[in-house]
Amino acid sequence: MTSEVGKSNEEGVDGGRRHFLLVATTVTGIAGAALTAVPFLASWKPSARAQALGAPVEQDISKLESGSMVKVNWRGQAIFIVRRSPEMMKQLEDPALADRLRDPKSEQSEQPKYAKNDTRALKPEYLVLVGVCTHLGCAPLGRFNPADAELGADWPGGFYCPCHGSKFDLAGRVFKDVPAPTNLKVPPYRFVTDGVVQIGVDAEVA
Repeated sequence: MTSEVGKSNEEGVDGGRRHFLLVATTVTGIAGAALTAVPFLASWKPSARAQALGAPVEQDISKLESGSMVKVNWRGQAIFIVRRSPEMMKQLEDPALADRLRDPKSEQSEQPKYAKNDTRALKPEYLVLVGVCTHLGCAPLGRFNPADAELGADWPGGFYCPCHGSKFDLAGRVFKDVPAPTNLKVPPYRFVTDGVVQIGVDAEVA
């Protein structure tokens, strides 16, 4: 017969085992739940691939100087944001300029409705363009100074594509007699604040 002391020892061992198994199972369950939660929570964030496919990007322009340009990457393309100076705006207002442009009213070119105007912009001071030439996809250069030594005395300032010589004015409108068929594209964009532009989301215009 098993003594009472022996039974007590066995029950103590069994109880200790049960406690150990309970603790181990609980810890394993918590760890498993945590590991499952990590990828779940990470899935809430847009992936690099999703961003490359067109997730909106924001750019602080509060310190962008007048007459300067900043480049932003969106959908694998360069986006030009230019803060036009009063002198640049004056060039756009020259009545003679329209006669030199292929599509001055942007009738055959791509831009949101709110950018289909003489400045091709939500706010005249800020120009937002896709920095890809509409000829064969090269990257135009900002040549903002009038009468550029390379582009001639009648150059009003704008963008120049070094690949095949296409020229665009300070609103991204293409000049006549160059290879590019249409104006530089304007992407969807909006102002989150006065100093922050968001590329990839259309502005809500009344």
